[in-house]
Amino acid sequence: MRLLLAAALLPGVAWAAAALWFDGPSSRLLAGGFAAAFAFGSAVLLVAMRPPGRAALIVAAGVVAVAVWWLRIPPSNDRDWLPDVARVATARFQGNRVTIENVRNFEYRTETDYTPHWETRTIDLDRLIGADLFLSFWGPTAIAHTIVSWEFEDAPPLAVSIETRKEKGEEYSAVRGFFRQFELYYVVADERDVIGVRTNHRGEQVFLYRTRLPLAEARAMLVDYLEEMNRLAEHPRWYNAFTHNCTTAIRKHRQQIGTAGSFDWRILANGRLDELMYERHGIDTRLPFPELRARSDITAKAKAADGAPDFWRRIREGLPGPAPQVRQEP
Repeated sequence: MRLLLAAALLPGVAWAAAALWFDGPSSRLLAGGFAAAFAFGSAVLLVAMRPPGRAALIVAAGVVAVAVWWLRIPPSNDRDWLPDVARVATARFQGNRVTIENVRNFEYRTETDYTPHWETRTIDLDRLIGADLFLSFWGPTAIAHTIVSWEFEDAPPLAVSIETRKEKGEEYSAVRGFFRQFELYYVVADERDVIGVRTNHRGEQVFLYRTRLPLAEARAMLVDYLEEMNRLAEHPRWYNAFTHNCTTAIRKHRQQIGTAGSFDWRILANGRLDELMYERHGIDTRLPFPELRARSDITAKAKAADGAPDFWRRIREGLPGPAPQVRQEP
């Protein structure tokens, strides 16, 4: 029985010790001391204390106490941010027209050497003609970064990348992403910025898929994104690599507008999200999937279009998929 209880509590003890290490005191010595003391004390109780049920209750209570503390750690919009996430995008609605402040459109010489340009853009929701999905791979093929971009009849697309908001001197860590280390951040940007920096300066491989999302759903999803951005400007939230990342957040927005499909493991292993969308007819299915995927690789086109004002148009040349849904005038 003692062994079974210890095995059942081990994941909770490991998580609590990690939370104390990553999110505990800024002093690494103190944080390490708390984490080690919690792990060691839990092990001693589970091994030596009698009866084992009492030991299990004490350890479980300790895990719950850490969880309550951890859930109460407040996020903030007031930190010394890196320049590329220094400003928060907000939207102001005026009927069908939306004015968006702090749209990022940087000019990059390298990933870290750039000239900042923050813009104000006004979009007309009645001019929306479709939504596209980017998958960007930086290494492991099972995991990608997802970006949604909305197209308009008379304006460049508006891309939104859901990311971590990093402070100066801070780098992303996949492990730290599971803890309260990074605030959630919506990068609202020109595609030349948010896609170009990946293909041309980070060496990532990027795929672009024209989705079959109906216009009404694409519009509702964009509005939900914009409203969430406004909420985050007032009430920041934590990013979490498992529960609230670039792809699970997209699913959350689909749930908010009542159009999310059933959950699939490829939402987590999102490097195969295009395969899932193909199976669900969310993207063009006229070609065999391997051919569609090969033709959707825009990396070379993005490199060739580096810095071009019509970057968005050039990366779509010859792209397979349904034509944009042009709204019929009344």
